[in-house]
Amino acid sequence: MGGNVARARILLADDHKEIRDRAVRLLEPEFEVIGAVADGQALVHAFAQLKPDVCVIDISMPFLNGIEAAIKLRENLSEAKIVFLTVNEDSDFVRAALRTGALGYVVKSRMASDLCTAINGAISGRLFVSPSCIFSADPD
Repeated sequence: MGGNVARARILLADDHKEIRDRAVRLLEPEFEVIGAVADGQALVHAFAQLKPDVCVIDISMPFLNGIEAAIKLRENLSEAKIVFLTVNEDSDFVRAALRTGALGYVVKSRMASDLCTAINGAISGRLFVSPSCIFSADPD
């Protein structure tokens, strides 16, 4: 990688501080983490101010869940890439997340191996779903 290439700017939303802290430590060597918030409403507000390249969003959060927050970002015509970070491996959650326009779906148990891969994929317009997810591209 070139030394003067701008690092992608990441906004992180998860209601568990330990997860936010761990994600920041994982992401910082490769990306610029410009904010970390604890709920979906805070994500929407922080997004408007910080204009990140990528949002990493937990699905289960107070005030607005991650799916609702992602829909709000899309309603505001956000071009940011969305990667979900969640404990949910169920295909219904994966499909709901991808319907928001998200390009990444990472389960927290695979955060260390999958999160940076998913973010880099999203930046390049490629879909990434953690291999442990029960998911097929078919809608049924």
